[in-house]
Amino acid sequence: MTDSVTAVVFGSLASEQHTKVGGKCASLATMSQAGMPVPPGFAVLTEVFADAKEASGLMPRLNELVAHIHPEDQAALKVGAEAAREIVLSWEIPERHENCIRRMYDDLCTLSGLDQVPVAVRSSATAEDSPDASFAGEHDTYLWVVGIDDVLDRIKACWASLYTERAIAYRNQMGYDHAQVDMAVAVQKMVRPRSAGVAFTLDPTNGDRSGICIDSAWGFGEGVVSGDVTPDNFLVDKVMWTINRRTLSPKTHAHLLVDGVDGGLPKVDLVELPEDQVHAPSLTDEEIVAIARMARQAEKHYCCPQDIEWAVDADLPDGENVVLLQARPETVWSKKSRGVHAKADSMASIVDTLVNPLYARKGSQPA
Repeated sequence: MTDSVTAVVFGSLASEQHTKVGGKCASLATMSQAGMPVPPGFAVLTEVFADAKEASGLMPRLNELVAHIHPEDQAALKVGAEAAREIVLSWEIPERHENCIRRMYDDLCTLSGLDQVPVAVRSSATAEDSPDASFAGEHDTYLWVVGIDDVLDRIKACWASLYTERAIAYRNQMGYDHAQVDMAVAVQKMVRPRSAGVAFTLDPTNGDRSGICIDSAWGFGEGVVSGDVTPDNFLVDKVMWTINRRTLSPKTHAHLLVDGVDGGLPKVDLVELPEDQVHAPSLTDEEIVAIARMARQAEKHYCCPQDIEWAVDADLPDGENVVLLQARPETVWSKKSRGVHAKADSMASIVDTLVNPLYARKGSQPA
């Protein structure tokens, strides 16, 4: 075993380490280092996977099981994939790496003010042109993992997801060596949103780029994106940071975290809200401006209008609790001429644009 690095927090990940953490971890590190408040966490490098693989001495056996399976032999693929995953799950994480991961999870707990912070343990495929990266969407992610022992188990489970039937068939078909694939893993604090939603760095009702539009509701953002919760809507001036539009909607329900069945993992469910929350604003003025500034920062970093998802994390202190979950280019108005603006409809919601992009594009009512 070499003196390999075990894990690095997103904010400290060097660019030369991006090839050892996969695209997902590299993206989180990039946003974090650009000053955008992504939920805290760390990347477990591919070197831990490689060292565990070498220490197990089981790779020749694993390769024997899967290397010669015909890509169209579904029965053999199923048996081989199950056996390969069992082998990977049996690997021991070398003590030096395990101790480091334990310390970093403890640090994350301390930062979050929780004895055992719930985390997401996510597979992070390596370089985009690698064969395993073709299956990035199929690699496993585990949510609401609590406690270091479960975190360590889930890291190995992410590694094992390299050996799906489809991935084995693809590597055999393309002649890739199963012993050459690697897997990094992201361990990231789960967000427990008090409020969440979306924001655009332009007004989606007319394409005006002088303001930032925010849709917000209680709890998780699923209700805002799906349209089954009517959100509050705010428009913030991009220069003066004044709140120039404020539309509060009755929010009778919210997507909230509820206890799992029979002691199982908690789950997100649509829950009726108490009367005092229905008409109350889902954000303070300080949070509205913080979200707007964060959206503007993403726009400046990526040099184009952005469509972001955000949350106010109930576990983080005020002033540090607005987090960025995702940033992507806005695609409707960015492709239009900036000189062609429709008349603003101040009551229209951003969600109309999300759910009915043709409505926004044509200015007509959805069917």
